[in-house]
Amino acid sequence: MSQPSSRMPLIDAFKGIAAQLVVLHHLSAYGPLSRAAQQAMPGLMGWLNDYARLAVQVFLVIGGFLAARALSSHGQGLVSSPLPLIWKRYLRLVIPYLAAIGLAIVGAAIADHWMDDESIPERATLTQWLAHALLLQNVLGFAALSAGVWYIAIDFQLFALMTFLLWSGHFRYLAPALVIALATAALFWFNRDASWDNWALYFFASYGLGATAWWASGRKQLVAWFGVIATVVIAALILDFRLRILLALLIALTLGFSRRSGLLERWPNARPLAFLGQISYSVFLVHFPICLLANALFAKLGDTSASAAIFGLLFAWTASLAGGILFYRKIESPAASQRITDRLGAFFNKLRELTRKVPGLTTLLTRRV
Repeated sequence: MSQPSSRMPLIDAFKGIAAQLVVLHHLSAYGPLSRAAQQAMPGLMGWLNDYARLAVQVFLVIGGFLAARALSSHGQGLVSSPLPLIWKRYLRLVIPYLAAIGLAIVGAAIADHWMDDESIPERATLTQWLAHALLLQNVLGFAALSAGVWYIAIDFQLFALMTFLLWSGHFRYLAPALVIALATAALFWFNRDASWDNWALYFFASYGLGATAWWASGRKQLVAWFGVIATVVIAALILDFRLRILLALLIALTLGFSRRSGLLERWPNARPLAFLGQISYSVFLVHFPICLLANALFAKLGDTSASAAIFGLLFAWTASLAGGILFYRKIESPAASQRITDRLGAFFNKLRELTRKVPGLTTLLTRRV
């Protein structure tokens, strides 16, 4: 069995391809570009609209796989408080996420002047923005300010839930047992009820499969463990077939076997795929406002021909990729994120100093809080 490595090309490739499929799914589902392209390429656009969204399962399984690797690589429970880990995860997600929400608000305002389409989010309110900042917009019933932001909230919920489960199980095998038990419950119950889809429990089946794949790939009887996992999932699919769960199983098994064989850290040796995986979160965050502006430009120009629609789709896809690269370099990359964090820290330090210098201000702020 290979040792953990900081670089996993297979995961990079999965994330990079999945992010591009999400972009194409939204291009096939929103705006006048999608309607014009539907007439020109009904088969392709229909497939992208119906099936490309399943790429989210890739992120769910990989999320569970990497969470198990980082939090409980040998199946051990967490000893220290989970709160610092959850806070670190929140900051990792929210700093670029809020920047992208700002871009989405600006993009929607510009698009609203150029076209009248239901894909344009309503003008944002302060409470709506705060709900997004706390990753509670779906739970509190606020309309999304950008497509796909529901996943960011779910990712945070999943990580927090798994962290608490691992912390609850202080003994070596109790921690993963709690995760596997909840994943099984999600597989047979929660994931079959769409009313749970604003909560981590609905998605914990796929997330738990990823975590289980990590732990099983470290066991001696790998085939036997994966046989048990596959049997449980197949039983759940016989009860209620869900293509998303079948895909999650296949991804989890692929990751597990790849870890054991060493392919996880060696293949594919392709820099473009590695780069797409590296910027996948940035592409996921910024593609919707870019695609919205591309749709608005298409509507404003008024050319609804098939060639114009195809060119518009290619332009929106390419612009989303370019925007993701720029966003990664300026906002999401470790260096950029650290720079933003330092500036925010300096701002709050100055604010704290100001409260000390102005008599009564500290008391006033404390009372308001």
